[in-house]
Amino acid sequence: MARPHRDRREAGRGQDDFLSDDDALVLDASEAARRLGTDARLGLGEEEASRRLERYGPNEAAPRRKRSAAGTFLSKFKDPLVIILLLAGTVTLFTGQPLSAAVIYTIVLISTGLTFFQEHRSERASEELSKKVRTMATVVRGGAKREVPLSELVPGDVVHLSTGDIVPAECRVLSSRDLFVNESALTGESMAVGKSAAPPARGKPADRSDYLFMGTSVVNGSAVAAVVRTGRSTRYAEVAEKLVQRRPPTEFEKGSRRFGYLIMRVTFALVVVVFIINAANQRGIVDSLLFSVALAVGLTPELLPLILTINLTEGAMDMSRKGVIVKRLEAIQNYGSMDILCTDKTGTLTQNKVVLVQYVGVRGEQRSEPVLRLSYINSYFETGQRSPLDGAIVEHGGVDVSGYQLIEEVPFDFERKRVSVVVRGGGKAVMMTKGAPESMFGVSSYYDRNGSAMRMDPETLGRLREMYRRMSADGLRVLGVAYKDVEDRQGYGRADERDLVFAGFVAFLDPPKESTREALRMLRDSNVAMKVITGDSELVTRKVCSELGFEITGVVLGSELDKMNDPQLKEAVERANVFARTDPVQKVRIITALKANGHVVGYLGDGVNDAPSVRAADVGISVDNAVDVAKEAADIILLKNDLRVLNQGVLDGRRTFGNTMKYIQMGVSSNFGNMFSAAGASLFLPFLPMLPLQILLNNLLYDLSETAIPTDNVDREYISRPRKLDVRYVRDFMVFFGPISSAFDFLTFFVLLYLFHAGDGLFQTAWFIESVVTQTLVIFAIRTRATPFFLSRPSLPVVLSSLAVAGFAVLMPFTPLAGPFQMVPPPPEFYAFLAVVTASYLIVVDLVKSRFYRRRSLGTER
Repeated sequence: MARPHRDRREAGRGQDDFLSDDDALVLDASEAARRLGTDARLGLGEEEASRRLERYGPNEAAPRRKRSAAGTFLSKFKDPLVIILLLAGTVTLFTGQPLSAAVIYTIVLISTGLTFFQEHRSERASEELSKKVRTMATVVRGGAKREVPLSELVPGDVVHLSTGDIVPAECRVLSSRDLFVNESALTGESMAVGKSAAPPARGKPADRSDYLFMGTSVVNGSAVAAVVRTGRSTRYAEVAEKLVQRRPPTEFEKGSRRFGYLIMRVTFALVVVVFIINAANQRGIVDSLLFSVALAVGLTPELLPLILTINLTEGAMDMSRKGVIVKRLEAIQNYGSMDILCTDKTGTLTQNKVVLVQYVGVRGEQRSEPVLRLSYINSYFETGQRSPLDGAIVEHGGVDVSGYQLIEEVPFDFERKRVSVVVRGGGKAVMMTKGAPESMFGVSSYYDRNGSAMRMDPETLGRLREMYRRMSADGLRVLGVAYKDVEDRQGYGRADERDLVFAGFVAFLDPPKESTREALRMLRDSNVAMKVITGDSELVTRKVCSELGFEITGVVLGSELDKMNDPQLKEAVERANVFARTDPVQKVRIITALKANGHVVGYLGDGVNDAPSVRAADVGISVDNAVDVAKEAADIILLKNDLRVLNQGVLDGRRTFGNTMKYIQMGVSSNFGNMFSAAGASLFLPFLPMLPLQILLNNLLYDLSETAIPTDNVDREYISRPRKLDVRYVRDFMVFFGPISSAFDFLTFFVLLYLFHAGDGLFQTAWFIESVVTQTLVIFAIRTRATPFFLSRPSLPVVLSSLAVAGFAVLMPFTPLAGPFQMVPPPPEFYAFLAVVTASYLIVVDLVKSRFYRRRSLGTER
C-alpha cells in the first residue's frame, strides 16, 4: 500500500531526480528515456514500479477532502437561527417546561435533518453522474502491455496512447505517428496541437511539442510516451489543488448570515427589554423568563431552514426534469440571483469541433471547387490517421474520388508542416499538397489562374499573404493548397515538393452552436449580462462573437490584466465583456472583481483551466461531458451543454428565490408585529397576553401553513430580473409592515378588554385565534405585488393550507386540545369581530404595499 503523498513540492523535487525541465530542453527521446530509468520497449519492472509508487505516491491530482456525514450534519447547527432555537429550548427545559422544549427541539431536528438528507442525496446523485478522467492506462511493464489503474502510474512508466485517450500524467513523447492533442481543457485553445518525439530547439515544457499534459486528450494518431511527472507535481494538480481549499461564501450564504444576525440582534434586544419589564412588574423570574424565551421563539422564523430545504428540494427536482443537476441546494438561490454569467468560449459558445468553412481561390473567389477537390483528395488518400483538419475536410464531402488511385504519399512532419499525396486520375499523375501557408508559399513557384499555371511574381505572392493575414484575422485556421503534374512512377519524396502550383486556401473554424444565438437572446431578456472569458485569441473570439450577434463592449487581454491593480480591474470588468488570452489565475481575478462590485456571478466552464473559476463564482456551472475536475468544482451540472437549458434553470432559480422571500417577508413582518404586540401588552395587562406554550403553538401552526409556499406561483414580473437577499430590504419590510400588524392587535386588545370584558383565559384564547388567522391569511396580500386573486393567483396548496390552519385555530377552543393549551371557547360575537378585523387587515396591507414597493426596490433590481 503506497503511503499518502503529502507534499507537492517534495514530490516535484523527487520526480525531477529523473528528468528536470532543463534536461527536457536538450535531450532527445532515447536519452530522456534513459534518464528516466526506463526503456521504450521493456518499460519498468513490477518491482521498480512498486518502489516508485511507494516513494512518490499515487497518481492523484488532488485528494478529495470529503467531510464525514456526521460532520456535515453537525455543521447545520452553526446557523444563527438554529442557535437561537437551541438556546431557547435549553432555557425552556431547565425552567420546567419539557413540552415546550420538546416542541422547539423537534422543529430543529426536522429542519436540520431534512436539509442534511436532501443535500446528501443530491451529492450522491452527482457523484454517480460524474466519471473519472480515466480509470485505466495502457503501460509496458516488464516488456508486456497491460492495463493498470490510473492512480498506480509512476515516473518512468511507458504508456501507449491512441485516438480518444486521455493523457494520464505528464509525459515525454518517445515516438509518435500523426499525433494531435487537444489541450483546450488546460489552455482554452480549441485547435488541436501537433506533437512528436523530436525536441524543439528551445522552450519550456509548457510550450513544447514533445511534452504531453495530464488531462489533455488525444484527438488523432498514436504515441509511446514516458511518464515524467505524476499526481500532485503535474500542472493539472496546480489547478485541481485549488478545488480542495475552502470555498468562498456565495452571495446567498452571505445574505443568509446577515439575515440571521439581524434576527439575533432584534431577538436579543426584545427579550432583554421584555424580561426586565415583566420582572419589574413582579410576575416572577421564571414566568418572565419563560415568556421572554417564548417571544424569542415567536420572533425567530424557526422553520426557515425547513422551508428553505423544501423550497430548494422542489426547485432541484423540477430542474432535474429539465436536464439540470443540482449538487448544492444553496446554489439554486444564487442561480436565480445571478446577474452576470461568465463563460468560456470553447465548447460552450462553440461546438469544440473543427469545421471546414471556406475554400478560396487565388483571386479571392469563394467556394472554389478546384480548391475543395484538391484538399479533399489529399485528405482522403492519406494512409496515416488523419489530423482533425483532415477529418473536417473529409466530413465536408462533396467530391467524387472514384476516378483516382493513390500512388504515393509523402507524410506530414512538423519540420515541413505539409503533407502530399500522388494520385493517378484522368490519364495522368498529380501531386496534391496542403499545409501551413508559409510552408506552401516556399515551395510554390506558380499560381493557378483558370486552370493554367502562372509564374508566381512578388505582387501575387504579396496579395496571397494579405489574403492569408485577413483570414487569420477573422479567427480562421488556414491551410494552403497546391498541386503539380508529375511522372507516373514509384517513389516520391520531400524533394518532389517544389515548383508547385498554388491553388488557394482552405479555412477552418470551431463554429458557434446553433442554439447559442437564441440562448444569448433569452439570457438578455432575462436581464443576465454575458461576459466571455477565454484562453483563446482575441481574433478568434471576435469572430465567434460576431457570428453569434454578441455585441462586444470592450476587450481586455490577459497581458493587460497583469498590469492592472485591483481598482483598475474592478473598473475594467464593468466596461469590457470579452477577456481573451487569459489563464486560470486571471479568470479568478476577473470573477473576484465582479463579485467585489456587488454582482452575483455565475461561471460556466468544462475544462481543467475553468475549474478554479467555477469554484470562485457564486454559482459554478459545468456540463456532463466536462473534465472530472470541473464537475467536481461545480454547484450545478447541465446534462446538455446548451445555454437555453441554463436560462431555464435561471428562471427556475428565481421562482425558488421568490418563494423563499415570501416566507421571509411573512415571518419577519407577522412575527415581529405579534411579538411587539405581546411585549407592549405585557406592560399594562395584569396577566400574560399569551401563554408561552400558546406562542409556540401559534408559531408552529403558522409555519406549517407556510410549508405550501414552495408550490406557489411566482409572478412573471418578479422572475424577469435577478434579485438577491438584501438584509436592508428585509429590515425595512419588517419595520414597515410589523407595526400594521401590531395596530390591529392593539385594536383587538381594546375590543377584548372593553367590549368583551375578557379575563386572562378568554383574552389569551381570542388573541391566539386572531393572531393565527391574520398572519396566516395575509399571505394572499404579501405573496404578490399585484392585486390578489385577480392579477396573481396563489397555488391551490397555498390556499388549502392557509384556510386549514385558520380553520383549525378557530375551532381549537372547542376541541379536546383546549385543555392542555388552557383555552376557553369565545362568544359568537367574537367571530363576527374576527371576520371584520381580518378583512380590514388584509385590505390595509394590500393598499399600503404599493406605496412600499414604489419607494423601495427588491434585491438587485437594476
